Amino acid sequence: MIEKTLQRITHGEFFVIAGPCVIESETTCLMVAQQVATLCETYNIPYIFKSSFKKANRTAVDSFTGPGLDEGLKILENVRSQLQVPVLTDIHETSEIGSVAEVVDILQIPAFLCRQTDLIVQAAATGKWVNIKKGQFMAPDDMRYAVAKAGTDKVMLTERGTSFGYHNLVVDFRSLLIMKAYGITVYDATHSLQHPSGGKGVSTGQPEFVIPMAKAAMAIGIDGLFVETHPDPKTAKSDAGAMLPLDKMEELLKAVTEIRDLEHR
Repeated sequence: MIEKTLQRITHGEFFVIAGPCVIESETTCLMVAQQVATLCETYNIPYIFKSSFKKANRTAVDSFTGPGLDEGLKILENVRSQLQVPVLTDIHETSEIGSVAEVVDILQIPAFLCRQTDLIVQAAATGKWVNIKKGQFMAPDDMRYAVAKAGTDKVMLTERGTSFGYHNLVVDFRSLLIMKAYGITVYDATHSLQHPSGGKGVSTGQPEFVIPMAKAAMAIGIDGLFVETHPDPKTAKSDAGAMLPLDKMEELLKAVTEIRDLEHR
């Protein structure tokens, strides 16, 4: 089941990466993964579960960072084995790569680390898929160099917005088309609507725009959609102001698949 999903992505099918920003509990991860997996099956979309065992990029020292490597990987492994869905998580240091690659299917390079040569090279050397998030400071055409460092076709490039003044991001949809020349292109519909550190030490956002922005990206011609979702975002321990409520996921998937099916026709 997992390998079949990855093959569908390799063959060019539109896919969805979704899950809570950070691992809060195994119960939450399993609930989100199960509901999104069921929806994706209904709408015939390959699904990858995403959550982070550690959030290294925090504004305030007392922000929740996650359960850590060992506990986080146990939870991710359980989600993968119980639901038979591929799993994606972030890596931050080369020392994490071996342990993480034993459990997950896709290694994600966070946006602020997208220029870290050793991290990209060693992640790609595992033979796993690598998702490189475009830094908020990066021109889209410069992502070709990140792909060259990976030296593999199993690379995704994710657009997550560009810094636009203080505490704000903007999406230039040209970047999705530019990066499409270098690899599989993904649009991050939630992080691109963040207001980084906009809430006195925590990030806020505008999740009310997630669905229309995802529709616009789909019309442009993305390969995949990245969405962080939570059953009750206001109580989430990370990205509470930016995640899409879980009960909005069907509305989102219905909207983007209508555009997908229209383009196919």
